[in-house]
Amino acid sequence: MIRLATVLAACAAMLSVPAQGEVVDQGSNSFVTRDSATVGAEPQAVWLELISPGGWWNDAHTWSADASNMMLTPQGGGCFCERIPATEDDGAIGLAGSVQHMVVLQAFPRRALRMRGGLGPLQSEPVDGVLTITLKPVDGGTRILWEYVVGGYMRFKVSDIAKAVDGVMSQQLDGLASKLGRIDDPDPEPETPSEAQSEDAPDPAPEGDEEAEPEPVIESAIGEDFLDEPTR
Repeated sequence: MIRLATVLAACAAMLSVPAQGEVVDQGSNSFVTRDSATVGAEPQAVWLELISPGGWWNDAHTWSADASNMMLTPQGGGCFCERIPATEDDGAIGLAGSVQHMVVLQAFPRRALRMRGGLGPLQSEPVDGVLTITLKPVDGGTRILWEYVVGGYMRFKVSDIAKAVDGVMSQQLDGLASKLGRIDDPDPEPETPSEAQSEDAPDPAPEGDEEAEPEPVIESAIGEDFLDEPTR
């Protein structure tokens, strides 16, 4: 049985990590974190490493304190899970446990991995989260885009938990990227539509002129723009 102190330490570690990526959206009960990294490896190698989280996930953000217990089944309905090994304190053989971190929604080899679930302390809250990881070939390697969308009632202060989760997500991405070998991105992502609009927006129409309101800009979910490209 896991000691309560271990569980509390895992939660505290998540809440104490500084943000490295970006909280790109935040509401009263929701937030979106996003980060990216470019590595000097082909999508095939990146995919194989991605679906083996025991080799790059951070020990501090596991319930067992050992990332080698992490496992991922890259199939729809598959589990991103963690083994909780039995210990001498259990007093009997066969008391090993497990944790379901997320459930796989989409596994598109070399292209995209999408999973649903609340990570870390979010597991104790009635929130839903969707993590989408997309891989895009670039000159000399692969760009990894990592986005986590969380929504629902939570007892945490949203601004605080959003920054903490953002930091942990970037820490995991950094573990993956560091193992594969980070490189400079030869083709950085363009500005988002909302950013481009803010800089290039036309002057407001004079008072009295009636014009139809512009259609709202809806950004595509991260990853969808890659699914129509040929696979390497």
